[in-house]
Amino acid sequence: MQLRQSLLGLCLGIETLATAAVLLSEPGEVAIIPSWDIQSSERVGSDLKALSQPGVDTKTWHAVDDSRCTLMGCLIKAGVYREEGLFFSNALQSFNSSQFKVPWIYRKEFALTPKPGQHYHIQTHGITSKADIYVNGQEIVNSSLQAGAYVGNILDITEVAKEQNALVIRVYPTDYNYDFALGFVDWNPYPPDNGTGVWRNVEIKQTGPVSLGPLRVTTQASLPVGHSNAWVGLKATATNLEDREAVVELTGTISLEGGSQSFNLNQTVTIPPLKSADVVLSTSIDDPAIWWPKQWGEQPLYTGKLSASTDGAVSDQVERTFGIRQVTAELNTNNDTVFYVNGYPFQVVGAGYSADMFLRWDTAKFTAQAQLMLDLGHNTVRLEGKNEQPELYDITDRLGLMVLPGWECCDKWEAWTYNEDLAVKSEWTNGDYAIANKSMLHEALMQQGHPSVLGYLVGSDYWPDDKAAEMYYYSLQAGDWQMPIIASASERGYPKILGPSGLKMAGPYDWVPPNYWYDVEPAEDRLGAAFGFGSELGAGVGTPEISSLKKFLSEKDLEDLWKQPNKGLYHMSTSVSSFYDRKIYNTALWKRYGAPTSLDDYLLKAQISDYEATRSQFEGFAALWSADRPATGLIYWMLNNAWPSLHWNLFDYYLHPAGSYFGAKVGARKEHVAYDYHGKLVYLINRSLDQKGSRTVQVEVIDKAGKAIYNTEETIDTEPNASKAILDLTTALANVTDVAFLRLVLSDDAKATLSRNVYWLSKTVDTLDWENSDWFFTPVTKYADYTALSKLPAADVSFTIVTPKERDSSKTALKVVLENRASVPAFFIRLNLVDKDGEDVLPVIWSDNYVTLWPHEKLELQFEGEGGDSLQIHGANIKKTVARL
Repeated sequence: MQLRQSLLGLCLGIETLATAAVLLSEPGEVAIIPSWDIQSSERVGSDLKALSQPGVDTKTWHAVDDSRCTLMGCLIKAGVYREEGLFFSNALQSFNSSQFKVPWIYRKEFALTPKPGQHYHIQTHGITSKADIYVNGQEIVNSSLQAGAYVGNILDITEVAKEQNALVIRVYPTDYNYDFALGFVDWNPYPPDNGTGVWRNVEIKQTGPVSLGPLRVTTQASLPVGHSNAWVGLKATATNLEDREAVVELTGTISLEGGSQSFNLNQTVTIPPLKSADVVLSTSIDDPAIWWPKQWGEQPLYTGKLSASTDGAVSDQVERTFGIRQVTAELNTNNDTVFYVNGYPFQVVGAGYSADMFLRWDTAKFTAQAQLMLDLGHNTVRLEGKNEQPELYDITDRLGLMVLPGWECCDKWEAWTYNEDLAVKSEWTNGDYAIANKSMLHEALMQQGHPSVLGYLVGSDYWPDDKAAEMYYYSLQAGDWQMPIIASASERGYPKILGPSGLKMAGPYDWVPPNYWYDVEPAEDRLGAAFGFGSELGAGVGTPEISSLKKFLSEKDLEDLWKQPNKGLYHMSTSVSSFYDRKIYNTALWKRYGAPTSLDDYLLKAQISDYEATRSQFEGFAALWSADRPATGLIYWMLNNAWPSLHWNLFDYYLHPAGSYFGAKVGARKEHVAYDYHGKLVYLINRSLDQKGSRTVQVEVIDKAGKAIYNTEETIDTEPNASKAILDLTTALANVTDVAFLRLVLSDDAKATLSRNVYWLSKTVDTLDWENSDWFFTPVTKYADYTALSKLPAADVSFTIVTPKERDSSKTALKVVLENRASVPAFFIRLNLVDKDGEDVLPVIWSDNYVTLWPHEKLELQFEGEGGDSLQIHGANIKKTVARL
């Protein structure tokens, strides 16, 4: 009956046809299908020939004002579901996902202006899990060829194109065990639709008789990069779409954005009927503008354009931005991978990114996330199987954040005969190899010109077999890939063509104490400690603050956090995961800081613990960058979450920074001075390429009453891109009785403070049981005792807001001056910017936060956020207060 109604809609076609927009009109134009009508095949049937005729009545379909969305993403966009309801407490657990066990239909009508000599193609970039595509009643491609989330196809629709057109895409249900998709392993509950749908844009392209494939840009500069020259090539595959020989005039341009550099290139080629040829235009650029990661320099970008003309008329044109830089990698004498950028050793400092649970792309949100990463001092983001949208790479290019993309673990992507970790193992068929091969080529073409791309991980937990590895390698080469190709993120094994990865994946993923990272010998059983390249590791922290928790947890859920410390929690990992509860984390919190007396007390202690955990990890790797066995890189697990989560993040789902964020920010400063919990050493750290000269390090130790225990001042020279131990505090800390505070301050020769860092230290450190380590944590047999922190004398802190003379609601940086008027330390002061309704201002950038003040110390903090009205201020031993701006 419903199908009959749809067919009857053909009679209503005049109104529908009148509203179909003309998508494009000139050769070389590419138009994105801007929106969709979607509906279940259970409702509208499976006669795609009929459904793809112009004029079908779609009044009962869901109208989605989005060019790309999974089924769940589309339905949320259409107002069928609300994110707030889906994500609250365990609501998603009872969601009826059976509606997604059948195919769904995406449909869109559009207008063209076809004429003789014009050609039209559909370009797909990502449909999960597979799809049949019809236009105007004709099958264009079936699900055997449009299969795999990362497969892109260029599909000729010239013969079926009309003035009024209808496009229909039937998407099939996704199973992570059997389909090449985007899964979430144990990061969070699986989305009800398993990511099924048109998750990347579908495009229509118009050309003349000759078409051009994606523009590939190759660059080569002398190393290390200085004032030299660079060789730049513009490459594309030109295809003669007609049955007569084509004489093609190629025109290329290379220009520096915002600069005067511009280069014009020309060439004539002849292409036989219905054949393709690779075309190349290249030139040398003297003294080019070199692209650098943000921590080392500027990010100049060039635009490359290539056009093909026949008979004096443009037939097609392609363009892309690119940067001139060189990225390489090598194994050092310890078989650890070291990356080089523009010829300089590059310690990778970053975290693992998660896409949104429903694969919704938000340019503004990712830009904010990338800016938060740079504020953290990070230089790299890892994408494990979440290669996202093309815009991500445009953003990272412009911001100077390196990207390490790659395939994901734990599902069809790693269903190798030697992978014994899979509960369901659907080993690859010849068809699977073909899908993976097309996926690799598509991603190579999308990513290859981006200067922010650091390399590609063709495996995650496991390496690809020799057949797949060779296939990946040659597909990347076909895409003119110039960055490193890494076998996997682990040390388990490697394919012949690529060799060892030089990356380790030895954990931890759950709580470990701060001395863990510095305890590096013997290396064979020190797992994730700060040596080599840790591809994913961390103490499993990332507890949101109460303002975020209330958005997704019920009152009972909140109570369980501190009253049921061993309980499995829906907003941790999946119920079958080792990370479904906070038992390891909470055991340490109870033992080290004392049993919480309330939710507020629990969250205070959690933030203290999170800060301590992330700071020590990032400091440990930075401090040991120049060690005998260098710490060549770390990817913190994780940067962010696909939905509101209680762990594995450096800022929460809502972009609110908390303890894990501010600890990591201190630990990854460009110039820094850090304390080694294991060896009681002080390290001088310099992550710059150009900062050198005299530095002053001030060291002070006081007890909880503010009484001086030790102080010294050292002057020492710093060296770029290096770290070294400069002081041993073993004797200085020998007389600590319960808890002491250590302050390290680094200043330059102009007495400007470069880094200020306060630690709370107990008489002894945590005792690690390395011999009984598991893959995700190392047990502690005796915990450090910080319970005295709950009995600190009260401090008295004043707060003064410093505002510009003229201030609006923009993100103008403001200042707050904190002054401790007491003779005791003011411990762990947390400041939160809120609007006039008391809601968090997000995103927000702080120069520092969650700080501890020395007796009678004055400290100025800068903060930046849009719409701020007041500061909420909390601390371990100060009164809660609110300061109006």
